[in-house]
Amino acid sequence: MKLEKHNLIVKRSYKEVYKTDEGIVKIFETIHPKSAIFNEALNTVRVEETELNIPKLKEVRQIDGKWAIIIEYKAGKTLEELMEAEPENLEKYMSDFVGLQLNVQKKRAPMLNRLRDKLARQIASLTALDATQRYELQMRLESMPRHAKLCHGDFNPSNVIVERNGRMTVIDWAHATQGNASADAAMTYLLLALENQEKAELYLNLFCKKSDTAKQYVKKWLPIVAASQLEKENEFRKDFLMQWIDVAD
Repeated sequence: MKLEKHNLIVKRSYKEVYKTDEGIVKIFETIHPKSAIFNEALNTVRVEETELNIPKLKEVRQIDGKWAIIIEYKAGKTLEELMEAEPENLEKYMSDFVGLQLNVQKKRAPMLNRLRDKLARQIASLTALDATQRYELQMRLESMPRHAKLCHGDFNPSNVIVERNGRMTVIDWAHATQGNASADAAMTYLLLALENQEKAELYLNLFCKKSDTAKQYVKKWLPIVAASQLEKENEFRKDFLMQWIDVAD
């Protein structure tokens, strides 16, 4: 397979994503753990088995000595692009976005890793927090209810493709787990708040109304999920995250 630069659609420090005749090709740098690549592929297959409308895994193989994942291509615009192009329809799009997330969370994928275990590992390995802060966060996590709902882990409008017929599909299942839906909602809130606080509040209002969940309950998860992302400096601002972690004090 020859990957042309003009077909490059996403570039990160550890991967490049191309649109090709075979589908979407994610090719990973050699520094990226092989286990993480195969885990992403396995997550995708396990979510496929829930019968959600997602791009299916086609192949995992090496290209020029690097591991690559090939998945189906879904034509359309991202929900983020539509929100930006039609600000007058923001509330409708956000309502659709929340409805899609709730539909995802109705599914079960019992072979996925547990979100609680993942969060506990991430908090335990943090160097940005001292032992007292890590202990407080671990105790908060331990006190939260245990659920087994399908959680995307990076559910944001840029990961939703709206096809020409209006059908929505969720992409990028690298962080999928089973766990508490409100923890996943708290992560979505943080992702939106990082860019636009008003959008984040609109999202939270709609999520809580549609799911009949108290805002206070979702916000109890915020210090936990914020802490779990502290090491991901390319994706989150540390100072922004620390503001939410301080809520745990």
